[in-house]
Amino acid sequence: MIDWFGFVIVAIVTLVGAVFVVTMYSLGVRLDAVSDDPEANSPGVAKFGSYVCFGFSILAVVAGIVLIVPPFYKAAMHVFGVEV
Repeated sequence: MIDWFGFVIVAIVTLVGAVFVVTMYSLGVRLDAVSDDPEANSPGVAKFGSYVCFGFSILAVVAGIVLIVPPFYKAAMHVFGVEV
């Protein structure tokens, strides 16, 4: 029997995760382009914001890989003190 509620939860989380990663990466690229503009008011803030956005994007991808690959998942749960 198919657990349709579980299927819907996975579909929603996948959609939200994909939108988050794409948004953070796109915003990082945009802020990086703004920081290179010679007429920008605060290029340092834009550059820092681009690094933060890229960091969130990388963090989300790494978290997804850790959740998918069983040895990584077991190691991560061991770090947090959870028995798997």
